[in-house]
Amino acid sequence: MQAFYHPFIRPQYWRLLRFAPLMGWLFTVACTPGYRDGDSKKIFRYNESSNITSLDPAFARSQANIWGVNQLFNGLVQLTDNLEVAPCIAKDFMVSADGLSYTFLLRNDVYFHDSECFVNGKGRKVTVGDFIFSFFRITDPTLISPGAWVFRNVRCLNGKPDFIAVNDTMLTITLQKPFPAFMGLLSMQYCSVVPHEAVEYYGPEFRRNPVGTGPFKLKMWIEGMKMVMVKNENYFEKLDGQPLPLLDAVAITFIVDKQTAFLEFIKGNLDFMSGIDASYKDELITRSGQLNPRYTDRVKMITQPYLNTEYLAFQINPAKSASPDNPLLIKEIRQAINMGFDRVKMMRYLRNNIGTPGIYGFVPPGLPSFDSTGDFGYHYDPDKARQLIALAGYPEGRGLPEITIATNASYLDLTRYFQHQLNEIGIRIKIEVSPPATLREMIAQGKVPFFRASWIADYPDTENYLSLFYSPNFTPAGPNYTHFTSVIFDKLYQESLIQTNDSLRYRLYREMDSLIMESAPVVVLYYDQVLRFVQNGISGIGSNAMNLLHLKKVDKSQDH
Repeated sequence: MQAFYHPFIRPQYWRLLRFAPLMGWLFTVACTPGYRDGDSKKIFRYNESSNITSLDPAFARSQANIWGVNQLFNGLVQLTDNLEVAPCIAKDFMVSADGLSYTFLLRNDVYFHDSECFVNGKGRKVTVGDFIFSFFRITDPTLISPGAWVFRNVRCLNGKPDFIAVNDTMLTITLQKPFPAFMGLLSMQYCSVVPHEAVEYYGPEFRRNPVGTGPFKLKMWIEGMKMVMVKNENYFEKLDGQPLPLLDAVAITFIVDKQTAFLEFIKGNLDFMSGIDASYKDELITRSGQLNPRYTDRVKMITQPYLNTEYLAFQINPAKSASPDNPLLIKEIRQAINMGFDRVKMMRYLRNNIGTPGIYGFVPPGLPSFDSTGDFGYHYDPDKARQLIALAGYPEGRGLPEITIATNASYLDLTRYFQHQLNEIGIRIKIEVSPPATLREMIAQGKVPFFRASWIADYPDTENYLSLFYSPNFTPAGPNYTHFTSVIFDKLYQESLIQTNDSLRYRLYREMDSLIMESAPVVVLYYDQVLRFVQNGISGIGSNAMNLLHLKKVDKSQDH
């Protein structure tokens, strides 16, 4: 094969380009009439290495599925890039003074996509009845939707959630008790509106025959290989008077190998790439976390805080401990571990400063309640750590048993760094590597005393993070994996749920976060960062702390 040279790709990556002819067909939309790469159509191309398994909103659990569903469906409300709840199909909404009743007034110009499930194949207008059908469907135990929990706080009448159609355009939802984050829940893709005709017509195959109201509609999907969505010409939203979307189509490939996808992006065969993989991290990003200068003339990097806290967690329930002498049950040992390693150095050398060192508490930057001036986080202080170890009864680490940490292969570099630094203060760490699925199951069953974990926000409210430490949420019934318990914390948590004043609720949130840090059931490693790369011809991509992909306002210049 003739040698290939690309001025923007370093020699160590050339060998992968021999596979380019085999991959090339994946990057054409030739099988979709009117959407060939050579046409003047504006086609936005990205790769989804994790694959899309369903386009049914009821199963929009993974990021890959959420991104796909977000282009095809709408809900009552939506999130802005600032994570503020804004109107969508509901043009207006009101919350009662007691925080229990939510009323939504629907637009009257929203139509479902054309589909063979409708009479004459033409999509009909959306009504309140469609939302009630969609919400009841999510809560139907026979569907087993992972989104059913969204409506667990809705009041039930005669055994059914209290969704009331006042008329065709007015919907009321009543809660059992106030929950200020409820509007954020309704912005989740689980709550998208679907037509009963499509669900009945396609049955289980609705997952690959989606009928929504979104800016794009599905044109073609070869599972595991290619997906094409085309412009919904009847979409209801506008941008400065211009109909949305601005793109003609979205083409998604499913290349599993991230290095291969990176090369396709560098060659210009992909318009967008999210996140960064260790295989090309040092090629694309400098040590200071900036875009490599060799790419700045053709690629843009967009970054901001990501609502994802990466951490280590202790199982601190004595009843779950294999030994009553488990040193991790001692608060001073947990505090010493928190102080015994340098998060700033870890981020610089292992993460190229992508993310923020976890020194502020459990709640990450990007949420309105976050306070960077809070002094309840942990900083590197090996001398103080040694004092705490001695206070716990193990001067200079003598007699302290070896501590095992469970992780998966993706985080070995971080845990090895952690292991090395803790060893310097007298704490011996053993690393145990397990497959991700196995580790998740063991954590859920409370069988792991010390483990790596992460928490990505389901909805943009601090309560979502603090729920991990609420006593009634002990695993496996809830997300309290550490079995942390505190009467004071639980009282503050309950108070925050009924507090409708944001500033007062945020004060309660910060007080709870400080209680968590003082007891140290977790070791916060870092707060993640949204990292997006786009070709220079792409505009309007935006970014948000939930890392949700919005394509309706994206445009593409004709010369790209």
